[in-house]
Amino acid sequence: MPGLTIGDTIPDLEADSTHGRLKLHDYIGDSWIIIFSHPGWYSSDFTPVCTTELGKMAAYAKEFDKRGVKLVGLSCDDMKSHKEWIKDIEAYTSGCKVTYPILADPNREIIKQLNMVDPDEKDSSGKPLPSRALHIVGPDKKVKLSFLYPASTGRNMDEVVRVLESLQKAAKHKVATPANWKPGDPVVISPSVSNEQAKEMFPQGYETADLPSKKDYLRFTKV
Repeated sequence: MPGLTIGDTIPDLEADSTHGRLKLHDYIGDSWIIIFSHPGWYSSDFTPVCTTELGKMAAYAKEFDKRGVKLVGLSCDDMKSHKEWIKDIEAYTSGCKVTYPILADPNREIIKQLNMVDPDEKDSSGKPLPSRALHIVGPDKKVKLSFLYPASTGRNMDEVVRVLESLQKAAKHKVATPANWKPGDPVVISPSVSNEQAKEMFPQGYETADLPSKKDYLRFTKV
């Protein structure tokens, strides 16, 4: 679907939220941010999968906070509905508080700007419905990663944390994360880094995979 994608600057939108009026770029500041929408049948709050997801986002808030990441939810209902829905979210996810803001988008304008529109689904009046989308945005206000799920599939928060940590390591060091990588596993050194540079950049050392090609491009290290 065309629209906001990886590498694009996220719009500096302004909207009402459960924390008051929010200007997105000001809210991001120098932090990373995760902004996520929920589909909701007929666009409403009080939907089953999304109630579990927003609760899990609240449960993982400390994990995101210690990585310097802010959260923003987005739903197409109004503020009164959001505030009532939060009571259910917190009751279902026992011991957790929804401390992040949830934006209101009753006119479906924000979901269009953020490329979070479901390409097929419409409500009873023909208005577009949001998809189950999530953007991870860096301090430079650019989209680093996007997830798009169908309404029937809830997001896995461990995967959100995993890819976030991968993005942050790649931004800080000249590395990438291999298939099935988990936090704490070795990372691969970027091919743009020579072996001499790698010795300086990674004094802890690195291991090079012995491949039939005898090319030394697959180098692993810990950061």
